[in-house]
Amino acid sequence: MAKHLYAWRGNDRQGQQVNEEIVADNQRHVQEQLSAQRIRTTHIHWKFQLSALLKHTTKRDIPRRDITRLTRQLATLLHSGVPLLQALQILNRGEAPSALKTLILDVHAQVEAGIALSQALQRHPEFDALYCNLVAAGEVSGMLDTMLERLAQHLEKTEALRATLRSALIYPCAVLSFAGVVLTLILIFVAPAFQNIFSSFGAELPWLTRMVIQASEGLQHYGVATMVCIVATGWWLNWRMRKNTTWQHHLHKLCLQAPIAGPLIRHACAARWTRTLATLFSAGLPLTDALSSVSGVTGNLLFQAATHNIQIQLLQGTSLSQALEHAGNLFPPMGAQMCAIGEESGALDHMLTKTAEHYEREVDNTVARLSTLLEPFIMVVLGLLIGGLVMALYLPIFQLGQVV
Repeated sequence: MAKHLYAWRGNDRQGQQVNEEIVADNQRHVQEQLSAQRIRTTHIHWKFQLSALLKHTTKRDIPRRDITRLTRQLATLLHSGVPLLQALQILNRGEAPSALKTLILDVHAQVEAGIALSQALQRHPEFDALYCNLVAAGEVSGMLDTMLERLAQHLEKTEALRATLRSALIYPCAVLSFAGVVLTLILIFVAPAFQNIFSSFGAELPWLTRMVIQASEGLQHYGVATMVCIVATGWWLNWRMRKNTTWQHHLHKLCLQAPIAGPLIRHACAARWTRTLATLFSAGLPLTDALSSVSGVTGNLLFQAATHNIQIQLLQGTSLSQALEHAGNLFPPMGAQMCAIGEESGALDHMLTKTAEHYEREVDNTVARLSTLLEPFIMVVLGLLIGGLVMALYLPIFQLGQVV
C-alpha cells in the first residue's frame, strides 16, 4: 500500500498544542497512531504521496555531504540508545533540504512496515552497494550503531580527501580564469584603440605588436564562432568519452602518467581504495566479497581492472600482499609491505587503515607543496602575459621618435 505524508495538529498529554508530520496509509491510520500516543488531534491535513514524489527525486538532488551528515547524525542517535524509527523521526524534524526529508520519510515508512533498513536504502541511488552492505552487516551482527559510526568515518575521510583535491585546483583555476577574462577584454576594447594610433605612424610595427593586433582582430571577428566550436567540441568529446570505454581507459592511464598530477591521483585513488577495503573488512565481510564493492570506488578504470585481477588471485590462494605486488605501479610498495605485516599478525584491517592514513597524508603533503609552488609559477605566467601585452602595445610609442 502506498504511503502518504500527513500534517497534524493537536494537544499532547499535558494539554500543550503540538504540530508535526507523520507517514501513514490513510487518515484513519494517522488517527490510530496518535490516539495510541494519547494525543487528541484537532486537524489532520494530507500533503502528498511519498511514492509519487520519489519518482521525481534523482541522485543529484541530494549532495554527498548531506548523506555524510545524515549518516553521522543517525549513528550518534543510535549509539545514544534512541530506537531506529524514533531516530528517523528526529532527523526528519531537523534542518535538512526537502529532498533529503522526503528520502528520510520514505525510509521511515519502509522500516515501519517491517522492511530492513538496508533494503529500504537500496531503493535510493544515493546509497551505493558499499553503504548498503555495511548497514546489512550491522543489522545481522546487531551492531548497526557501530557500523554506521564506521561508515560515517569512512564518508567523512572520503569527503575530506575530495575537498583537499578540490582546494588544490580552485586557486589556480580562478586566477587563470580571471587573467583570461582580463586579457580578452584588453584585446577586444583596448588593442583596437592603439591600432588606430599605430595606423598613423606610417612605419612597420614590431613583430610582437603585429601579433597582438592580429590576435585582437581575430578575436573580434571569429571570437564567438571559436567559442561555440570549443564548447561543441568539448561536449562531443565528453559524450564520446562516456560512451567509449577504450577512450576512458586511455584517459585514466594518461592521468596516472602525468608528470605532476599523476602521483597525486595515484595516491588519492590508493587512499580511497585501501580505506574502503579496511572499512568493509573490519565490518566482517570476506576479503573477496569486499573487493567487489571496492572495485569502482576510485573512479579509475585501471584500479577497477586491478581490483578484479586481485580478486581472482585471492580466489586462487594468493595473499593480498602478493596480489598488490603484481598490480604494477598502481599501489606504492609500502601498501604491499603493510598488508604482508597485517596478514602475518592477523591485523589486516588495522594495517589497511594505517596504509590509507599514510596515503592521505601523502596527498595532503603533495597538495601543500603544489600550492606553494603554484603561486610563484602563476605569478610568473601572469607577469609574462600581461608584461608582454603591455610591451607590445607601447613598444611602437617608445620608438615614435625614431619614426618621426
